[in-house]
Amino acid sequence: MSETYQHDGLRGTLTLTPYILKTNPPRAGGPTYRIPAELGRLLVPEKRTNSDSRLIELAFVRLKSTAERPGPPLIFLAGGPGSSGIEAFRSARLQSWLAALREVGDVIALDQRGTGMSVPCLDSCEMLDIPLDRPGNRDEILEIYRQKSRASMAFWQERSVDLSGYTTEESADDIDALRRALGYEQVHLYGASYGSHLALATVRRHRNALARVMVGMVEGPDHTIKLPSNIQQHLEHINRLVQQDSRLHQVIPDLLDMMRSVMERLERDPVMVAVKNKSTGKVDNVYIGSFDLQYLTAIGVASRRSIAYLPSRYHAMIQGDFSWLAGEVLAWRCDWFGSAMTFHMDSASGASPERLAQIQREAPTTLLGDTIDFPFPWIGDAWGNPDLGAAFRAPIQSDIATLFISGTLDGRTPPSNAEEVRRGFSNNYHIIVEGAAHSTPDQVNVPNVRAAMIDFLQGKPVTITHASTPFEFVPVEV
Repeated sequence: MSETYQHDGLRGTLTLTPYILKTNPPRAGGPTYRIPAELGRLLVPEKRTNSDSRLIELAFVRLKSTAERPGPPLIFLAGGPGSSGIEAFRSARLQSWLAALREVGDVIALDQRGTGMSVPCLDSCEMLDIPLDRPGNRDEILEIYRQKSRASMAFWQERSVDLSGYTTEESADDIDALRRALGYEQVHLYGASYGSHLALATVRRHRNALARVMVGMVEGPDHTIKLPSNIQQHLEHINRLVQQDSRLHQVIPDLLDMMRSVMERLERDPVMVAVKNKSTGKVDNVYIGSFDLQYLTAIGVASRRSIAYLPSRYHAMIQGDFSWLAGEVLAWRCDWFGSAMTFHMDSASGASPERLAQIQREAPTTLLGDTIDFPFPWIGDAWGNPDLGAAFRAPIQSDIATLFISGTLDGRTPPSNAEEVRRGFSNNYHIIVEGAAHSTPDQVNVPNVRAAMIDFLQGKPVTITHASTPFEFVPVEV
């Protein structure tokens, strides 16, 4: 079906065609499902404040409701920024949750502007190509990111892409455009991580378009750049869990002391490790320093798998075995640069001067410093400083019914983020999941959390504030 519609003074098209959503098989094996759906494509302005803006194409997949009398549809907003909502719907780990959501109403996966099947998709052709023959140096690697940023920006500008249109505010307006084009009076939203950041921006800009909102792994308006103190508190929580583990505590009396010792050793005496490069089949000599370890530890502090392995990996390094770290360093330095959408979106969201000052004060006193943010916020000028300003980052005031969900093992978006944001919401709930990390399946596959989400969408009260999911550390080999 193809329809012409009037949108913000421009005439565009909405196209809906039959589509089969093929799920990815689970890691442990199991069936692949083929789910009947619709593939939609919607034309919207690339930059709404530019009267001469071209139209770009948003892709989405709609799973029709199984309810006899469906309620408002739910639009799923993926994280990143830069991840594909459609690709997320292929995950085997989300299928039972999606089936439950369809009992309430239609469920729509949106590929946000610049991502996935939307056109243009702003994935970069650049590779990082960070040298392997010396330990990672913060200033040198930052300059590489800046060079790659300028090259990526020039590449897309040469292809007539108006990067100034790739901001969270434009994406929030896309959500309302999609709602209107599909003829819905109101929609529900679910957004996690960056998707929560986008959902909250939509709450601010399109209050009347929204029925109910669920946000997991909460990234508030001024949370894009992470606080070193939050990461330090997260590591201290992990350390307490290690001390409560009778097996680990005998081997690792204090995980933070061990981590500090390994980092100090690499600062004094970087190491070289021979690693087989899976891409080339050759053996590369990888030189590793303290910054490499800080950065890669920070990247993993939100993952249940990385947290589970954290004690054993540091124990191996204190014994002189750096094979795990060398493999991670090789993969990072030879990795793909990333999406221009990712860099531009986060640069535009930015951080308030007060938050930047707080980060600068906190970084020297914490184990990982500000590496969780690297290369932000120091890369924004390479993207033209597309800052959305103080009004975008101001606290949100809303009476929309909103459910916040957080995990106690989430080092990127801790429960304190949700507690801060929810102060502006007069009608809200907050569920904290013990043992959940920075992962949508970690949260929505906890049975009583999923049931609470469905109750919430159906207008029922949420009766739980806490839930739990099992977590164990990987044993240390001694």
